Formats: sequence, structure tokens, C-alpha cells
Amino acid sequence: MGRFERDHIQAIMQMPEVSERWRSVHGRLPNDDDMQMLYEDFIPRQMKTIADYSDPIPGVVETVADLRARGLKIGSCTGYTREIMEALLPVVRAKGYAPDALVTPDQVSAGRPAPWMCFQNAMRLDIYPMQALVKVGDTLTDIEEGLNAGMWTIALAKTGNELGLTETEVKDLAPDVLAEKLDAIYKKFHAAGADYVVDSVTDIMPVLDDINARLGSANRGQWLLVTSDLLRPESS
Repeated sequence: MGRFERDHIQAIMQMPEVSERWRSVHGRLPNDDDMQMLYEDFIPRQMKTIADYSDPIPGVVETVADLRARGLKIGSCTGYTREIMEALLPVVRAKGYAPDALVTPDQVSAGRPAPWMCFQNAMRLDIYPMQALVKVGDTLTDIEEGLNAGMWTIALAKTGNELGLTETEVKDLAPDVLAEKLDAIYKKFHAAGADYVVDSVTDIMPVLDDINARLGSANRGQWLLVTSDLLRPESS
């Protein structure tokens, strides 16, 4: 999760159980042409449905307003193509979320976990040094991307892909079951190198204060890099 859509498809197709199913139907393992064919078939299908699953995660709009009140700039990177994001952005803006800059993986040489989308956001926003920037994401690939870019990394455990549940499904979980699942996700993100792990983007304000304190007044963080994963459908 979190990779460029074509890379995501390729990763799925390389899973042994998937590639063996392909072999049973086609008599051979999938090749690069097959990956491209599946990707080209997938994109228009996704564009037809993506706007229906674009509600901001609860608290995101308010948190973004608070971040801007602090003078932070907000950049966005994603696994989606520019074409998809151009269809999605007007819908998202109408719901209250609009980043100051947006970079998609087809605008750089490689998507996550390469750091190039982070660097492009920094260039477009004219913000540096990288160690005073913060990357927020809800996938292991997000964290790897932020680390590769030399940024502080904050992982989101409860509202993202690692838990993989809708808001309603989370509410329906028994408290002890949810706590057990979140504990495992926290450990997984920390093991991947995340500087901080919190439940949701609504929990990042104290973290930013801590980062600023650790940086000192000379290099206080000036902007926040977030991902399009601030959007989550009720069902997926």
C-alpha cells in the first residue's frame, strides 16, 4: 500500500499465489507487458469510482486549519497519477481539504519509497532543510519514503491502511480487540523506523511541538508533508 499504482499492481502480481494463478490460466508467469496491460485497464476503472470514496478522515479538515494557523505549508504526495488527482482534487476541495502543493509519482522518476515526491514538494513550496520537514503517512512505504528524504516521520495507526477498517468497523470492534490490533501496528511502524506513531492526524500537534523542541529555534519545522491518504472511504 502507498506505492505508485503500477508498482502496486506489480507487487500483487509477484505474490506467489497470484502469479501461480496467472500461470494456471495463461501457461506462464506474468511479464512486464501483462503488468502494463492490467495497469492501463485499472486506471479508468479507478477514475470512475474514486470520487465516491473521497471523504476526509474525521478531524482532518479541522487539523489542517490548525496547521495553517501555525504558518505551516502542506504538501501532498500519493500513489495516484496526476490524471486521477485532477479528477479527485475538485471533489476534495469542496469537502474542505486542499494542499498547497501536490506531486504524483508520474511526475518524478519513481514513486514511494523513493524520496523524489518529497523533494519536489519541498522545491515547490521553497522550504528546507529536509530535517526540518515532517512526513505523515499511514503505510510502511510512506515511512520509508520520509526516511529516505531525511524527514521526520509520523505514522498513523488507527485511521490508515495497516488497520484497514472503515470508521464503522472500528467502532464495532471490542475495545480489547482494537487495542491489541493497534499495539501490533504501533510496533510494526516503530520497527520500520518511524520517529513517532499516533492514532490519527488529529493527534499530531503535540508531536510537532516535540519535534520543534528537539530541533531548537534555529531549525524549527516550517511545513508538514501529508499524503492523499487523509481521505478514506466508508467502504473500500
